[in-house]
Amino acid sequence: MFDNLSEKLDKALHILKGQGSITEVNVAETLKEVRRALLDADVNFKIAKDFTNRVKEKALGQNVLTSLQPGQLMVKLVKDELTQLMGGDTAGINLSGNPSVILMSGLQGSGKTTFSGKLANYLKTKKSKNPLLVACDVYRPAAIDQLKVVGDQIGVEVFSDVGNNNPVEIAENALAYAKQNGFNVVIVDTAGRLAVDEAMMTEIENIHKAIKPEETLFVVDSMTGQDAVNTAKTFNERLNFDGVILTKLDGDTRGGAAISIKSVVNKPIKFIGTGEKMEAIDVFHPSRMADRILGMGDVVSLVERAQEQFDEEEARKLQKKIAKNQFGFDDFLKQIQQVKKMGNMKDLIGMIPGAGKAMKDVDIDDDAFKGIEAIIHSMTPEERSKPTLINASRKKRIGKGSGTSVQEVNQLMKQFDQMSKMMKMMQGGGGRKMMQAMKGMR
Repeated sequence: MFDNLSEKLDKALHILKGQGSITEVNVAETLKEVRRALLDADVNFKIAKDFTNRVKEKALGQNVLTSLQPGQLMVKLVKDELTQLMGGDTAGINLSGNPSVILMSGLQGSGKTTFSGKLANYLKTKKSKNPLLVACDVYRPAAIDQLKVVGDQIGVEVFSDVGNNNPVEIAENALAYAKQNGFNVVIVDTAGRLAVDEAMMTEIENIHKAIKPEETLFVVDSMTGQDAVNTAKTFNERLNFDGVILTKLDGDTRGGAAISIKSVVNKPIKFIGTGEKMEAIDVFHPSRMADRILGMGDVVSLVERAQEQFDEEEARKLQKKIAKNQFGFDDFLKQIQQVKKMGNMKDLIGMIPGAGKAMKDVDIDDDAFKGIEAIIHSMTPEERSKPTLINASRKKRIGKGSGTSVQEVNQLMKQFDQMSKMMKMMQGGGGRKMMQAMKGMR
């Protein structure tokens, strides 16, 4: 996500590194590269020009604080402007209705149906809602079946009015059904087209009038760049939607849509899609995204994701096992499963300040734990609970059974041993001992 833009902005801001003061010359040179980086990311020319003009005005209009070097000040100014450009504050979702109605709009292929499922899953698991998905796309072959598959995946009911080809009636019937059956959120998935056309716009306008949604969301494929921004403008003129959802931000996207869509339609980005899994949905935080674009990471989101997977009961059980030296490979496996639930590995590493830049050329597979899991699954239950039993002959058998080598088994054993020691020290509050152990791990 934003890899190219991050790299180019880093190079642009590097111009000021080591400079003793901010001058009109070095600011102009830096901002020329910043503007070029934004244009390469498919940000509209006028937006990019206005952006750099605002930064220049602020940079030349103040003295550098004694605690800040010119390069640091410029990073701060660019970060603040990026945050404002993408919306400033985090926008919430309106769930005030009973039931709350959410209308999904967008072009065909933008990921509308999949994101309807992700949103339903998010509201069910994070907001304790009881959502109903509504299939109003009566034109695309298998659109209703696709939504049903998505609904089955996340355990959410899908309303489809079989035999009815009137989307307005289907939406109205779904609303009545939701009221009768205790659903407190209704997510209406509408038909998309390959391009904006009059029939499509009239149809969605009629659905909008009939069900009066609390939230009308425009779903846009971020990989379409500036075209996405233009489409959003057309939809907004007819629907006056409440917010934008950017999908496919995990792809090879230049990021122009994310950066410039707010300033064109004056509507906030509310959610982003960051992968194919149903859990791959994030609330959009402009400030955190600006941090990530500038290579500063996003520790807050990383901690939030970790907390979502944190189970207090399991943590207590784990503490007892560590205290009694009973931490085994089954417990290690559980920790891996929790990390995997947090999202794809490259995305997680990108949240660590400096790590995204360091790992940009490293291909991190989502199956990064596959080899470790295979080794653990090749152990007997007794070996998993008592790792000290694993001798040379057992390692040979485990390596053969898991399709790995004895060296890889040895490496895992070493990592496991180091992790066990560190966890024991952390529990005992032995900070000094832990630091010594970390030195020994180098």
